[in-house]
Amino acid sequence: MRRAQQRLNVRGFGLPHLNIRAPFHTDLGPAELVAACRAALRGKSAFTVRVVGWKRVPSMFFLECELSEALRDLHARTLAIGPSSRARHDGAEYRPHLTLALGVLPWAEAELWAQVQALVPPLDHFEVEALSLTREWRGEVQELHTFPLRPVDESTLALLPTEAAPS
Repeated sequence: MRRAQQRLNVRGFGLPHLNIRAPFHTDLGPAELVAACRAALRGKSAFTVRVVGWKRVPSMFFLECELSEALRDLHARTLAIGPSSRARHDGAEYRPHLTLALGVLPWAEAELWAQVQALVPPLDHFEVEALSLTREWRGEVQELHTFPLRPVDESTLALLPTEAAPS
């Protein structure tokens, strides 16, 4: 993503990342927020995110990601952390993505979009093995805490029911 951003001379906010929920405000202090996030994430395992393809909304281009059950569950869990504000892009409007370009000026959108559509996405999936709690402070992204996701225990996967193959 960073190479594509450099080639197109565009930027997102911070390093390429996948938000589990839209930025929010809370009265919780840092230690309380970390504890609330830890509780919300308890028992979560690493998971794969599949990339759908390039998408465009006014002034923004991004790689849309599939809203899997793992992402849907994480989003719901983090919405329960509070008290906290909710953004327009939370809940039913949540659209997981990796931002390629933010703040694209209207006069440049069509030409830049043509260039983006010609790009092969840099990946078709990626593994999420940890989540980071960050905050924006004076235009900079600061990491408050990283939460490793417990690895999937392959030995227990054999014990889970499987879907029957169609006949």
